[in-house]
Amino acid sequence: MNRLIPMLPVQSMPRSVEFYQKLGFSVERREDRWGWAMLRCDECRLMVDQSINRPADGPRLGVVYLYPEDVAAYHARVRASGLALPDLDVAFYGMWEFRIEDPDGNRLWVGQAPANGA
Repeated sequence: MNRLIPMLPVQSMPRSVEFYQKLGFSVERREDRWGWAMLRCDECRLMVDQSINRPADGPRLGVVYLYPEDVAAYHARVRASGLALPDLDVAFYGMWEFRIEDPDGNRLWVGQAPANGA
């Protein structure tokens, strides 16, 4: 294997695409009739798909962890896009990160190891 691309269940692919564009993703491929899109941010890929959506009241158990080059700069850019974000914080395991949910409750953790490698 040389690649892993998460596919997240969503209720509305267009709404999810709009959300992820605010995070810096662009649409690499989109199939409106399927309710599916492949998104890209630099070398990272993410799929969103309406056809695998669980019932609306079902729990979301997955987490996608994003690793930007500079988490502080990325945090500022995403906040400037209009998304409400929590402040950056150091997690108990040492990552400098923030956590958000997409419109469907999929969890996104965005972080960077401290400069000293801790």
